[in-house]
Amino acid sequence: MSLHEYIFLATSSLFVIVDPLAAVPAFIAMTPSNTPADRMRMARLAALVMVGVLLTFALTGRWIFRFLGITMSAFEIAASIVLLLVALDMLRAQRSRVLETREETAAGMEKLDIAVTPLAIPMLSGPGAISTVILLQNQAQGLSQQIALCLSILAVSAATYVILRMSAHGMKWLNPIAMNISIRIMGLMLAAVAVQFMLNGLAAAHADWLARPPG
Repeated sequence: MSLHEYIFLATSSLFVIVDPLAAVPAFIAMTPSNTPADRMRMARLAALVMVGVLLTFALTGRWIFRFLGITMSAFEIAASIVLLLVALDMLRAQRSRVLETREETAAGMEKLDIAVTPLAIPMLSGPGAISTVILLQNQAQGLSQQIALCLSILAVSAATYVILRMSAHGMKWLNPIAMNISIRIMGLMLAAVAVQFMLNGLAAAHADWLARPPG
């Protein structure tokens, strides 16, 4: 895979799984009494926390698996299932409970500051985003693609901040029909990515099984 192809794969996959557009309604609902300035500050902090979480797993995920004795093929298969569950909910134009539960959203409505939890974790950088980052890091070939993954995380986080900042004054700019259409399209793309990850994991597991000595 060329560097340009990898950058496109990493950026698009991360943007789709983070899905900041779908997070906007929950963000507004959880901050009904906050001023636009407060919402902008929360959006900025959430984006920074998201960068920290995803970069941490991008840089250390492979060593964590080695320490726990988890093979990458096993993780690819498990992660593809998580991504596929998220994709199926996106195809129904609804926020997946894999990203956050109703209880977490309800708890967020009672908090004075939702920037770190539940907005940054788990809404923006939850299991799906973390799994995607680790899978992309495993596919990175050479230092250039590893750097590209880090830059993709920064770019998606910046886009997330811009979208949340734009929603600080309300959702008048966000057309519900257009949002549902875009979420369904992104869900279809994410489903294809999930299936590809599963095929890669199954192929790697099969190769590992054939490489084992008999007996």
